[in-house]
Amino acid sequence: KGEDNGYLTALKDSCAKYKVKSLLIMVDGEGNLADTSMSVRTKAIENHYKWVKAAKFLGCHSIRVNARGVGTKEQVQAAAIDGLGRLSDYAAGYGINVIVENHGGYSSDGIWLSGVMKAVNKKNCGTLPDLGNFYEYDRYQGVTDMMPFAKGVSGKTHDFDENGNETQIDYVKMMKIIADSGYKGYIDAEYEGNKLSEDEGIKASIALLKKVIAPYNK
Repeated sequence: KGEDNGYLTALKDSCAKYKVKSLLIMVDGEGNLADTSMSVRTKAIENHYKWVKAAKFLGCHSIRVNARGVGTKEQVQAAAIDGLGRLSDYAAGYGINVIVENHGGYSSDGIWLSGVMKAVNKKNCGTLPDLGNFYEYDRYQGVTDMMPFAKGVSGKTHDFDENGNETQIDYVKMMKIIADSGYKGYIDAEYEGNKLSEDEGIKASIALLKKVIAPYNK
């Protein structure tokens, strides 16, 4: 629907009606921005253009992208720096940020991704730390690595104990990392469990986020 003006207009009108603020578009399936083939990478960059325009139309601040590619760490990092840099240059013309989520592969290595950000070195290129998407890398270190570049945070949850705490992630510890970084933006609620319904899981996630954020709002 990225180029469907009728759909986008209806969505924008519905958001206005219900006082919903559009913040970012999560973009998947448009090709690998860190593909080591220049031609493939360029096509992926161009595939994201429509989402930059859609984000601008809807009033978002960012599009969330992936830094995927196949090769050595160094090869994929070099490709990611080029792909994200060129897409960010395009997006800057629309006042839109390009933000990368730790979404598996090398992108879930905090040092690798922070290295990409430092090399791109553009104001509108940043990260979207997902508190849950770390696999062979310490999640707390990963979020620490990514927060200096964060323009959004994804509050991932899977399951809750009897006190409403996430069973896999120490949210009190995570919130301290986020607060200590000086971040003042939004944190989204993203439930990926299967014990609660989608509605119940999101409500439990929001309740947890409000609880751990409260001490920092005093």
